[in-house]
Amino acid sequence: MVNTSTPFFLLGAYLDVGFEMNYLYFTILAMIYTSIVVSNTCVIVVICMNRSLHEPMYLFLCSLFVNELYGSTALFPFLLIQVLSDVHTVPRSLCFLQVFCIYTYANIEICNLAVMSYDRYVAICCPLQYNRRMTTLRALVFITVVWLYSFIKFLITLSLNLRLTLCGNVINNVCCTNYLIVKLACSDITVNNIYGLFGIVLSVVIPLFLILFSYLRIFKVCFSGSKQTRQKALSTCSPQLVSLINFSFGCLFEIVQSRFDMRAVPKTLKIFLSVYFLIIQPILNPLMFGLQMSKIKNACQHFFTQNEVSGIRTNL
Repeated sequence: MVNTSTPFFLLGAYLDVGFEMNYLYFTILAMIYTSIVVSNTCVIVVICMNRSLHEPMYLFLCSLFVNELYGSTALFPFLLIQVLSDVHTVPRSLCFLQVFCIYTYANIEICNLAVMSYDRYVAICCPLQYNRRMTTLRALVFITVVWLYSFIKFLITLSLNLRLTLCGNVINNVCCTNYLIVKLACSDITVNNIYGLFGIVLSVVIPLFLILFSYLRIFKVCFSGSKQTRQKALSTCSPQLVSLINFSFGCLFEIVQSRFDMRAVPKTLKIFLSVYFLIIQPILNPLMFGLQMSKIKNACQHFFTQNEVSGIRTNL
């Protein structure tokens, strides 16, 4: 049994590649994190500043981009310290906090994508009822429920983890994960497993069912409608589908690398796969939605052009 004050050792953070390579990894990670913060913040500011974007669909997108900042911040600052540090231990309180942040991020992401798919279903399949069924107030209620539900759900998970008696302190990853912490337990984990299965149904099965139902109905309308209707529906839905598929693959990579023997896989690739959903998703979403959705793209161009003109006038 390990003392409750004993820190965790992150085995995955120990690269043993030399001082110069550590600096290279640090620079790459810092550049990725900076690009995530800048791109997501820019789109959030544009949506908030532009009144024409204060519609349900763009409010859901804003929630998605805020979540990308939240999730990446749960990983990158701590990971950057670990890359340059010779000591790869983490206090228990910080480890549990990271688990909470990463898992709430994942839960908010899938639930937010589910709500967005429902929004597109109403807009495309019931266009005459859209303004009545999906108001700005209702969209804000959906967003609030998604965030509160995710925080409450994982506060319960956290409380169940804190009561466990652990017989080890080595986590074979670059960050703390719920599965690897529970794996260290030498006390009864029946309640954790039951609640985990219940949580999977609530947080994965139900959102995926809603997404599947929404897009099946959308595709049915697309194939039975005109070419113009089909193109319009696909242009608004394709970014969400790509985002969902990318996030699903990222979660699958994390599950596979943490639960199966991956000794044959190079360590750098293994590390990347374990945090894929926390790196690629926050980079992909602002670029994809910003480039694919003309209203956001035009608003971004107008916002930055206006600021540039204002700057020139100020200098003159």
